[in-house]
Amino acid sequence: MRRLPPLAAASAPTLAPTLPRTLAGTLAAVLVTSLGVGLLGTVPGAPAAAEESAVTAAAPARKIDLTRWDSTRRLRRGNLSGTRVAAGRVEFDERVRTRRHAGTRYDVAHWTSPWRAPGFSFTNLIASWSARTPGDSWVEIQVRGRSAANGGSRTNWDTLGRWAASDRHLRRSSVSGQDDDGTSVNVDTWRTGGLASYQVRVALLRRTGTGAMPSIDLVTAMTSRLPTRAGATSRPGPAAGKVLAVPRYSQMIHRGHYPAWGNGGEAWCSPTSTSMVLGYYGALPKARAYRWVPRDHTNPWVDYAARMTYDHDYDGTGNWPFNTAYAAPRAGKAFVTRLRSLREAERFIVAGIPLVVSIAFDRGELDGAPISSSGGHLLVIRGFNKAGDVVVNDPAAANNKGVRRTYRRDQLEKIWLEASGGLTYVIHDAAHPLPESSGRW
Repeated sequence: MRRLPPLAAASAPTLAPTLPRTLAGTLAAVLVTSLGVGLLGTVPGAPAAAEESAVTAAAPARKIDLTRWDSTRRLRRGNLSGTRVAAGRVEFDERVRTRRHAGTRYDVAHWTSPWRAPGFSFTNLIASWSARTPGDSWVEIQVRGRSAANGGSRTNWDTLGRWAASDRHLRRSSVSGQDDDGTSVNVDTWRTGGLASYQVRVALLRRTGTGAMPSIDLVTAMTSRLPTRAGATSRPGPAAGKVLAVPRYSQMIHRGHYPAWGNGGEAWCSPTSTSMVLGYYGALPKARAYRWVPRDHTNPWVDYAARMTYDHDYDGTGNWPFNTAYAAPRAGKAFVTRLRSLREAERFIVAGIPLVVSIAFDRGELDGAPISSSGGHLLVIRGFNKAGDVVVNDPAAANNKGVRRTYRRDQLEKIWLEASGGLTYVIHDAAHPLPESSGRW
């Protein structure tokens, strides 16, 4: 379980305290941007000005920026050190140095993004990636920032995650702490006192003496500075009455499964939600991948997802970008972002893209929920009824049949925006491109 830390108010550039995160993880499906200018797109047939007015009224002062490097052209804008770009991927080319990790020596190469200024003083950054890590190879994601004052002084490089698709050679982990220069890492989130720009650096590592070729085809960075209150409830929009056919999986039927990876049950909301979205795309892992799961385990691909998203430093399956990194090569693309309202979420439903979102709530704040409260929980938004209320797959239900629920729009939007700032996983395939945006993402 993972308790969501409090959001830092937009008016207060101080670091928020780091707290453990609870219930079923912490995830949230989805957003989108090409070269990070903003979060507001245009639904086909909807007037852009009217859409922007509707979203802005419901989301005061929500500063969010997502930058994507996900094509040959964009990846070539970064600095290559021992790497090359080909066919939309950054590949290991030659070692620029070696380093030891967990007793093994690795060759190292790097890709470093250009400096990126989102246009506001950001207090949070979450990176996402999609990588291939054959054999004994892995990737390490780092970030550093630069202030607007003091001549643009730079912070140290902080490590956000060490990741591999398999756990055969690497204990996949975040690196919380690193609070030596006014910034810190809380599981998957880089917290600052307010910085003007940043760089992301990806190290590609392979065991010395091998020919493994680690590579990446997507790097994103989402920065934000948010108010603590949700504001007025957004008005229903173009997705009213549209519900996607997302399969229903309960996390609770896995209670007691694999203590080494969280023990199932309430701890597995994130990999269960991610698996529901992969099931929607027909992109679940093949049976041979989880043949080690006992035959009497229902939905064994959820056990597999929990193992492949487990963060050994955090001791849980609720690391947001670890879940999207697991989903990305299976579906096509996946990343973590924040949305400003359910009106924005509707754009994805219209495009046929279900979202995973991160919420937290107290008793009486979410009518019809299968649990009375949660300090941090993930579920899937699969659509909206004709009144604009939200149709979800909530994995906290006791069984698969009870997973589908309908939650009041005002209640869900409030506990989503105020608990996680609208945190979302966007997972999509080639048949479901991101919503039209008039070039804004």
